[in-house]
Amino acid sequence: MRIVVAVGGNALIRAGQEGTWPEQLCNVREIAEAVLALRAQGHEVVLTHGNGPQVGALLLQNALGEAEAAPLPLDALIAMTQGQIGYLLESAFAALDPAVPTAVLLTRVLVDPSDPAFRRPTKPVGPFYDADEARRRARTLGWDVAPDAGRGWRRVVPSPLPLKVLGEEHVARLLEHGAVVIACGGGGIPVASEGAEVVGVAGVIDKDRCSARLAIDIRADVLVLLTGVRRVALDYGTRWERELARLTVSDAARGLADGDFPDGSMGPKMESAGRFVEESGGRALVTAADRLVAAVSGEDGTWIVPDADGPSMVADGAVRT
Repeated sequence: MRIVVAVGGNALIRAGQEGTWPEQLCNVREIAEAVLALRAQGHEVVLTHGNGPQVGALLLQNALGEAEAAPLPLDALIAMTQGQIGYLLESAFAALDPAVPTAVLLTRVLVDPSDPAFRRPTKPVGPFYDADEARRRARTLGWDVAPDAGRGWRRVVPSPLPLKVLGEEHVARLLEHGAVVIACGGGGIPVASEGAEVVGVAGVIDKDRCSARLAIDIRADVLVLLTGVRRVALDYGTRWERELARLTVSDAARGLADGDFPDGSMGPKMESAGRFVEESGGRALVTAADRLVAAVSGEDGTWIVPDADGPSMVADGAVRT
């Protein structure tokens, strides 16, 4: 199968860590091991990744160092994180099996410059702060800030929808030649058409939405969205919580509309999974990194499937009603 695996930026720098290079190398080893296991089973694998903590750190460095060095635009900082995290992942693969070919692609993604997202920043980047510190930085540094899923406050930037991944044909060719491809880092570098030119714009594209777009364009069979839990759950954190083994596209859309999958947590993943399944006819999978191989084999995770492959089912085998 051709599989696109989306890795969150917070999986590379975990809660409570300083984000040192050795810490990040240790964090990605588990993902690299799983990808190599999938490749050994005959699958073609594309890795995409987020960059929220990393691009947030660069934005902060930009702001604090402005008196000493000219600041760079946000699209250039995203390009920098693509190289940084791509090298990180390549290093993890090389440490495990130097013979495995890898390719990191600097990936631009076309967006609409009139997207309403540019007027309403929502994408969290950088470290967490308490409310007072976040508001102080908003005043002194000109940031937009917002609470993030009950874990604290973060800087937020515009997050336009991806329209087209530029150069997706190169991803497909590299896969056909046996490479593990790393692309669409940080959701891709957002660019817009200005006449005959393509120019960078200030925003951070959601990596799950971009991963779905890429997976559709390269005709992937499966889109995997890695997160911190092994399965999607209904009534999460309550005594009625129940994990889902299978979820139809219609039930996923109904759950989004009913607020079962909030914007700050599972919402973008379910939206992206549903779009991929509807447009490609493939299947999507939400699971944790340490369950990746088992989940792809059908033994774990939550599968989002076409309605014809339903019904939805909780993890104990009961049909969801």
